[in-house]
Amino acid sequence: MDNRKYEAFYIVPPSLNDEEVQGVANHFKEVVEKNGGTVESAEKWEKRKLAYEIKGHREGNYVLMKFEGPAPLPNELNRLMRINDSIVRHRIDKIGK
Repeated sequence: MDNRKYEAFYIVPPSLNDEEVQGVANHFKEVVEKNGGTVESAEKWEKRKLAYEIKGHREGNYVLMKFEGPAPLPNELNRLMRINDSIVRHRIDKIGK
């Protein structure tokens, strides 16, 4: 099975400090690796104001993770992000071909 390239963009609560945000990023990096994928990069952006309130938050810490993996991987990542209380909002997109 061919590996495809993906981008996971997610927002964590502004109340988390840099160490906690890194912990969340490391957790999802491990999920990708345990499911046969590789993480190209996982970078935290600065805290930003949200366009509108989401789950009671007006701002959040943004994280962008670029990874490669088998086709079922994004579905598993999506499932885990949906049930994780540390994720305010997330989006996973296939990039390239």
